[in-house]
Amino acid sequence: MVNLTVPQLLRDRASADPDGVALIVHGSAPLTYRQWYERSAVIANGLVARGVTKGDRVGLVFGSADWADYAVAFCGVLAAGAAAVPLSDRLASADLRFMLEHCGAAGVIHAGGLTVPEIGWSATLDGLRTETSYETADPAPGDLAQILYTSGTTGRPKGVSATHANLAYGCGARRRPFAHSAHLLHAFPIGTNAGQAMLINALDAHPAVVTLPRFTPGRFAALIESYRAGTVFLVPAMAIELINAGVGERHDLSGVLLLGSAAAPLPSAVAQALTTAFPNATITNYYTSTEAAPAQTIMMFDPERPGSVGRAVAGGRVRIATAEGTPLAPGETGEVWMRSPAVPRAYYGDPGSGTFRDGWVRMGDLGRIDAEGYLYLVDREGDVVKSGAYKVSTIHVEEAVYQHPDVVEAAAFGVPHPVLGTVVAVAMATRAPLTPEELRIFLKDRLAPHELPAHVTTVDALPRNNGGKVDKRALRRSMEDVR
Repeated sequence: MVNLTVPQLLRDRASADPDGVALIVHGSAPLTYRQWYERSAVIANGLVARGVTKGDRVGLVFGSADWADYAVAFCGVLAAGAAAVPLSDRLASADLRFMLEHCGAAGVIHAGGLTVPEIGWSATLDGLRTETSYETADPAPGDLAQILYTSGTTGRPKGVSATHANLAYGCGARRRPFAHSAHLLHAFPIGTNAGQAMLINALDAHPAVVTLPRFTPGRFAALIESYRAGTVFLVPAMAIELINAGVGERHDLSGVLLLGSAAAPLPSAVAQALTTAFPNATITNYYTSTEAAPAQTIMMFDPERPGSVGRAVAGGRVRIATAEGTPLAPGETGEVWMRSPAVPRAYYGDPGSGTFRDGWVRMGDLGRIDAEGYLYLVDREGDVVKSGAYKVSTIHVEEAVYQHPDVVEAAAFGVPHPVLGTVVAVAMATRAPLTPEELRIFLKDRLAPHELPAHVTTVDALPRNNGGKVDKRALRRSMEDVR
């Protein structure tokens, strides 16, 4: 595999297909590869004019309506030899400041109308234009290209660094990914690992990548229909909204051949419902992390294997091991570790972290692998509910709750108990009124007694972070307020 850089990918694509459409933000003009390359070169020149040198970090603060400008800024930073730090415009000012200070950002490029923390300099794309021409640094495959901050669901966000060789791994092949599609549609936000994967797809994959300023199930389904998108990517929360809105009854979604879900496990009941809404699509669940990418497992929905997130693909590896990394036998439950086929990532400024070890990445999940190599997640390590003498998997509880026909979305988590230490609580959004006792009766034959929720609360919607993952810390706090 030839090591490439991101600027090389853009330069080669612009040369081979200058008028090809790379990216479409619905409601805005399409971005062609020639435009992407030329506009990025202008930004790179403007950055050098501001004193940006090879290895500097530059923050990028943009919203979902600004995907095209963000793509230009990202490639412009990398063409200048610097590293990009993608950040969502929806982050709190204190979090933005922490991330920019943590990585030592030289400055910030941001969308017009945004106010960003005063870290070094700040500028919009127009503010980086200059009439003077400067020589830009040409990065090497091993150079730092990106620092992406984790969602911080278990603590303070951490900056995950990736080289050009990591980001561009597997790119530049003669057969481009998703060749069955003319358009690939997604609604992943900027500043997430899933969003960055879509940015690389815009550079390397066959279809034009389409996104929209703000996700609603109606708008998303209408775009699928109008573009006849052959490939669609979303997170489980979006899938649930699409199903609950009944979009399959109002829109022709038959053109979708691949529907991929990422960022969180896809409950089997939700996957089953997607097969009805998208009659010709293969429903696929992708499991990875910001730290482990591009390593991943892929699972094409199989009712015979409910709960599995699939097998390792494309040269990556997955294993179950102890916290120290000692491998366990098939069928045993332990910690999930993944090994990337590319140059591994690392925590910026924290080389001694126990997450990365001898090329393997500790995922923070508990799981098991069956004899055929299929991975089953048991739970997030920090989410396992230790109730009396038992350990309860919240993923297992959630799978059972989702089987109730009136449940739209649900999350299980632990709350304190004076005798047992911790007991299971469930927060759920429903289509029709559903009492805690009715839910427990439904679950009685599906869960063991110690797995049944001691507390059940109904919410309008589950709290989620910018990456679409349920914020269980917020749910625990809300339960403390009402118990």
